[in-house]
Amino acid sequence: MSYRFKSAAVSGLLAMAAIVAPMTVARSVAQELPANDYPTVARADYVYACMAVNGQTRAILEKCSCSIDQIAGILPYDQYEEAETLISVGLRGGENVAWTHSPEFQEKIKNLRRAQVEGELRCF
Repeated sequence: MSYRFKSAAVSGLLAMAAIVAPMTVARSVAQELPANDYPTVARADYVYACMAVNGQTRAILEKCSCSIDQIAGILPYDQYEEAETLISVGLRGGENVAWTHSPEFQEKIKNLRRAQVEGELRCF
């Protein structure tokens, strides 16, 4: 084998390694995420609403971000989403939402409220 051929082969292998290595790292990072990780849009919605209530400062942004991180650590996303939906439907009022007052649904809402209080205690 000539030097030029060896150099091209090594360059090809290095290029391939440069492509495969980041994919392997990305895959291992993705596997390390918790099973209840919240979608970015859900986190952003929470932070946006939190800042609307508490103020539009950098300090509040950090506190609100911390709060949703605490909630995500306590409550799996599917339970968070269900409780948020129940609260939203319950706010409409009227006879059509009386079913949201069942003990089962109220417990789901209480779990979300507990997680929110924990987030406030740790972050605000």
